[in-house]
Amino acid sequence: MDLASVIRLLLLSAIWGSSFLFMRIAAPVLGPGILIELRVGFAALFLMLVGFAIKKQLKWREHWRHYMILGLFNSALPFLLLAYAAQTLSASLLSILNATAPIWGAIISALWLRQAMPFKKVLGLVVGIAGVAILVGVDSAALSLDAKVAISASIGAAVCYGIASTYAHSAKSVEPFANAHGGMWASTLLVAPAMLFFPIVEAPSANLMLSVVFLGVVCSGVAYLLYYRLISDVGASSALTVTFLIPVFGILWGSVFLNEAVSWNTLLGTSVILVGTALVTGFSPRTVFAARQQTSR
Repeated sequence: MDLASVIRLLLLSAIWGSSFLFMRIAAPVLGPGILIELRVGFAALFLMLVGFAIKKQLKWREHWRHYMILGLFNSALPFLLLAYAAQTLSASLLSILNATAPIWGAIISALWLRQAMPFKKVLGLVVGIAGVAILVGVDSAALSLDAKVAISASIGAAVCYGIASTYAHSAKSVEPFANAHGGMWASTLLVAPAMLFFPIVEAPSANLMLSVVFLGVVCSGVAYLLYYRLISDVGASSALTVTFLIPVFGILWGSVFLNEAVSWNTLLGTSVILVGTALVTGFSPRTVFAARQQTSR
């Protein structure tokens, strides 16, 4: 992986890690419905402008069902669940629980294809669940009813990402930028009714609205462009490294900007979850290097 790709990888990890910080700031004020409608709406408008600039057609009539399914499971539903959880949980915890998405993706893929999971993946699943138990099981604040519901919502979001990744692999081929662009417009339509069930809590400040714009344009729109550029440059295996770096930045931003405590169980639970994710995905520095060698030939 060359220096430019490493910089893009770190930048993408930092951006996606910051999304949990901005949701933690904005969700208690705007509520999940309005916050996520603004997030996906700003992202859709940004990607539309990019699409015009690079002359990429959306082909909505041809692929609208595909965009709706992808938008539901890759953006609308997981974003709403994370925003709901962000009213209660810390940005650090949100980012760590989100890192379990590849584990659920492996389970869903095995069920979808009706294939037995190899022992290594089963072990990774057990290790990942143990990591979640370490992360939340020794924290008395996480044992309250509100926290349990929020933790379940966060894990539900990770499951949605697993469904989305499995569906994307099995669905008909659609150009990656169109997936991001069309998925965001579909999400904008799907999230709109949620605004009726999650009314705004209080009038937002100008700074908070800037955070929401950043969440939509940068954390969703720009982040997708960076991610697909990474896949193009270094391959999917190397791009998967972002999964392991997002919690690092999530914990960092939460600690620096929200004074969230970083306890021993946070660090241990995160490490165990990432080990489980590595086992499930087959990720290792050696596979990244091998993938980079293949793409460079």
